Amino acid sequence: MIQKLAAETIGTAFLVFVGVGSVPATLIVNGSAPFTMADLGMISLAFGTIVVATVYALGHVSGNHINPAVTLGFAVVGKFPWSRVPAYIAAQCVGAVLGAGAIIAVLGHKAVDVGLGVATYGPSVGIWRALAAEFIGTFILVFTIFGAVHRKASPGFAGVAIGLVVFAAIIPVAPATGASINPARTFGPMLVQQLAGGAVKWEQLPVYLIAEFLAGALAALAYTAITAEPEETAAPSTDSAPIPAQPADSPAAI
Repeated sequence: MIQKLAAETIGTAFLVFVGVGSVPATLIVNGSAPFTMADLGMISLAFGTIVVATVYALGHVSGNHINPAVTLGFAVVGKFPWSRVPAYIAAQCVGAVLGAGAIIAVLGHKAVDVGLGVATYGPSVGIWRALAAEFIGTFILVFTIFGAVHRKASPGFAGVAIGLVVFAAIIPVAPATGASINPARTFGPMLVQQLAGGAVKWEQLPVYLIAEFLAGALAALAYTAITAEPEETAAPSTDSAPIPAQPADSPAAI
């Protein structure tokens, strides 16, 4: 269990440092130049590639959830023990804080000055559009994760599929809310930004958390519903060896 929690902490730290860190890095490099679609594409690519890397590096250790919404989704449909959910989410939040701190360690206080990549939405977006954006983005992500790691999915491609969906989902969602689609990614940079003396809109945090956790649970239920198979009515064959059970947090268990 300690190894699994360490993997979740490290994986989430990598996600925040590379993915979230690409936001202040872009703003610092751009200076006074306008933010463009090309910039958004590079940020999305940073998120997508680090997700691919962590899936292959850490998936066999902890399942590489690195997202509390994913952990909750697995638990809701019985693919992950509820007793481990608090520890996994805590490890992910610790990793997000460490990753956000590493951004400042590398980029300096300029990263705080440009917002540290904290996910936020403006007055023109409002609560309901923000809820919709984060819900839809997180739903697509978790739904795809369940499909990518399903026992009937093409083996070996889960990391690529999950990384690509992260890249894709960020493009339409980011202009509205910054495309957090991950409660730990939402919370960690907020906390570090506050500790570093930056401005934080804490009143927006519940909007992100509600949308992301709800989407994670509903996406898991939806995918499970559409892939459910009828119970086998025939007597099991006795001429083949039983299939060994998979760990509850293993992608192969789905």
